[in-house]
Amino acid sequence: MNMVKNKEVSIEEALHLTQKEAYAEKDSQDLLTGSQFNFIIYKYKHYRWQKRILQIDFNTRTIFNIEKGIIKKQFPFSQVKACEDTERRRFSIVFHGRQDYELEAVSLDDKRKITYLLSRVIQSNSCKRPAESSFYRPAECDVIHEGLLDLQQNACTCTEWVKYLVQLREGELALYCTGLGRKNNTADPVTTTINLTGGNVSVSKENGCSTFSIQTKEHNYLFRIPFTVQNNRMEDVSKLQNEWVTLIERNCQLRKGALLPQEGSQGCTFSEADYEDLTVPLNEQKEEVLHFGVTSATASLNKSSSPQTKPAEGESAPASPPLPLPRSKAEVPPAPPALPQLCSLSPLTKRTKAFHWDVVPCDKIQKSVWASCDPCKKRIDVSRLCDQFQLQEIAVFSGNEPSVNQHIMLDRKVAHNFNIFLKSFRIKPSELKEKLYIIHEENGGLTDEQITALRRYMPTPKDAERYQSFKGSSSELHVVDQFMLEMCKIPHLGVRLDLLLTMRELPVSMRDLEPICVFQLINQKIHASKQLLSSQKFVAVLEYILAIGNHLNEKAGKEKAKGFRLSSLTKLPLLRGKEKTFTLLHALVEQIFLHEPDLAKFSEELTELEAVPDASMKGLSAEVDVLKKELEDVIQCRRLIKPKTIKVTSQESQFYKDLKDLIQKYEGDLSQLSKRCDEMKKLYSNVLVKFGEPQDLDSQELFGWVSSFISAFRKACAEVMP
Repeated sequence: MNMVKNKEVSIEEALHLTQKEAYAEKDSQDLLTGSQFNFIIYKYKHYRWQKRILQIDFNTRTIFNIEKGIIKKQFPFSQVKACEDTERRRFSIVFHGRQDYELEAVSLDDKRKITYLLSRVIQSNSCKRPAESSFYRPAECDVIHEGLLDLQQNACTCTEWVKYLVQLREGELALYCTGLGRKNNTADPVTTTINLTGGNVSVSKENGCSTFSIQTKEHNYLFRIPFTVQNNRMEDVSKLQNEWVTLIERNCQLRKGALLPQEGSQGCTFSEADYEDLTVPLNEQKEEVLHFGVTSATASLNKSSSPQTKPAEGESAPASPPLPLPRSKAEVPPAPPALPQLCSLSPLTKRTKAFHWDVVPCDKIQKSVWASCDPCKKRIDVSRLCDQFQLQEIAVFSGNEPSVNQHIMLDRKVAHNFNIFLKSFRIKPSELKEKLYIIHEENGGLTDEQITALRRYMPTPKDAERYQSFKGSSSELHVVDQFMLEMCKIPHLGVRLDLLLTMRELPVSMRDLEPICVFQLINQKIHASKQLLSSQKFVAVLEYILAIGNHLNEKAGKEKAKGFRLSSLTKLPLLRGKEKTFTLLHALVEQIFLHEPDLAKFSEELTELEAVPDASMKGLSAEVDVLKKELEDVIQCRRLIKPKTIKVTSQESQFYKDLKDLIQKYEGDLSQLSKRCDEMKKLYSNVLVKFGEPQDLDSQELFGWVSSFISAFRKACAEVMP
């Protein structure tokens, strides 16, 4: 390494840097082999940290916030603006047009992985043609520029400069600390990443020729060009300063230019008013042109469907806003071109409103129930339909602080918060290690809140180096420093705290999931899937809807469909007849009571779908996946902290025995949970195939559509047949 030859770093520091870079590269490559990632995180809400699952799904290009199998929030990749790195395990996700997400990872390793994945998401957003980019398998970005820089860090009451290897890549600045002592070389590599893609990053020169700063939303980083054998003149240092500032500034500007806000990219809700706007047929629009003049002609032309643009699969065609022309304008624009007709209709044929359903793609028809459906065998009262849904010729208009006198070795901000916690922590520093050998709180162990707080204030490698170099009496130190000194003496402290917290949360997670997930949620999803696969009456009802919809669409000049997606069930109440209280759903009920009244009881075959809970298969699968990871972490932690040669005390021996028994218990429970989850996913996949739905459709949506339809159908039955 040239840095060693130039005496910029020592051999030990060079080896330490190599280890960090290899770790970061391995970490990145591991994350490129998958397309869906689940992480346990803590979200700050209502003045406390709440446990969640953060799922980053590159298949659907969506980030999910999951709690106990329920998808609480989902954010398209296009809404992600930046990822801000904050202190310790905390970070923030910045969105376009939304409140920032302040989160905390369970470990620094998870935080590195999450921020790495989010940087890939942000880079994919900045691509001009993201659809063609392999956003979930990107090539590792080349290093644009690298070198050694000193970073200013505030510690206690003094300021110190720490040496870092800094690498500038596209969209980010990676900092590898080289200022650790030899005793910490076995610790996890400490890497900081400054994201340059958020659009709110700036770089500027500071006073003097050797310093410059980078300002982000959360931090201000002050760098200094170090004097070395190669850079021993002010001219050399000033040249390097200019080089760094120019390259970083250029990279920030490129990212700002490429990153366009996409706040308007969210899918719009298909309202009843929008649905009614779409029901004006083509020749009716022509009549409006003649009747209302230039302004109405322009509005009608904007409403009509363009032959070059088709709505995406599963989406409704949105109504375009009208662009009225001034009435005072003297010139009359040329007549618009003839509007396309999908079907040739006789002028005497009565036109009906169209049913804008979501059509099943042709490639999914063959394996679905639609292949055997014959809507022609379903008798329907055509005159009643035409009477209610015939188009009317009407116009449609749019419209407690540490003592200042006592020196504290810890960072002042961290010390302030840690001191507040210690005021309610009724344990002496010398008792802390003993408490870590007690698993359960009722046996005298730490509370969950105490474990969580201690994890949050874990000494960093730099803190450990500072406290381990302290040679005086601990009684002379402030209570904050006394605890920090004691924490630095405990081997594998972070692992022990993680292990304790996991063993506390794992029973709660299993208890939350076991009665609800196994006996209610997963079993309910299994039964619901089986009912959908076996219900003949529900299929017969779908055939009636297909026959009615095809009849209306044929009369409206639209093509017939071979099948429709279940999302169309929610649109039946949106299409109104000439009586405003009469909808297409009421028409369906009338036809069924008229020809096959027994079908009105189809919901008796779908009892599990009448009141579907919010939990989804996607969320439940993520919960099970995270539970597996937690149990694997517990097993790894047990192997790491269990001594192999040193004789243990009776207390330690009992601790390891209890730990082994708990692991065996939860391994068996989790095995059964995984089997039921696999069965659930297999059955649901069969449901998607049967109804011609896409394989990435979540059960929360599909079951929700059917559940809403059952509820609306019953209400319509009560109104039609009181």
